[in-house]
Amino acid sequence: MALLWTRLAILGLITATMQPQISLAADADPLQDFCVKDTNQQLHVNGFPCRDPAQVQASDFASAVLKNPGNTSNGLGVAVTAANALNFAGLNTQGVSVARIDFAKNGLNPPHVHPRASEILFLAQGTLLVGFVTSTPENKLFAQTINAGELFIFPRGLVHFQLNVGYGTAVAFSGFNSQNQGTSQVAKALFASNPPIDDAVLEKALQLSAADVQHLRSLISKT
Repeated sequence: MALLWTRLAILGLITATMQPQISLAADADPLQDFCVKDTNQQLHVNGFPCRDPAQVQASDFASAVLKNPGNTSNGLGVAVTAANALNFAGLNTQGVSVARIDFAKNGLNPPHVHPRASEILFLAQGTLLVGFVTSTPENKLFAQTINAGELFIFPRGLVHFQLNVGYGTAVAFSGFNSQNQGTSQVAKALFASNPPIDDAVLEKALQLSAADVQHLRSLISKT
């Protein structure tokens, strides 16, 4: 009987590997080996037009955009440097991108969302308090302190943050399952949109006074 179950398990694994796999990527699957972004085209498509493959070079698949630390001399003490299809042509249609996040001491990558991708963060240096909040109605916070060499996942579309709680600077690298993950900071979306959200909406939704709204607009516009 044990041998029978073993054979059935092996058969099940073989059958599973032969079945068409459902793509879990946020972006559509590519229809060719590569589609290096053609910066000379003015077409508006979902993604970017492809360059003639005959004009593609090995250098199109390499980038030094994350090589140097970002400038953290700002109100939040953080610098996010992205490598995505916007500035790395070879990533077009590949369904992946990456970012470098530099933190000054006490630096904060404020609450934000990535509407088109999940994020996996690898902490290369320092100590971070990281977390995300689930969707309504639970609004449950999952937060944890991580140290150099550790990973943390932020599910797609959920509000999340990273705060440097170590004794010095911190450096992290994040991978995304989209060539352009998109980023929307919660505070800036509410108080620094263009054009501005009507004050009455913010006052009612957040139970703030008119003076509070103006004060927050002024503060957040400087971050």
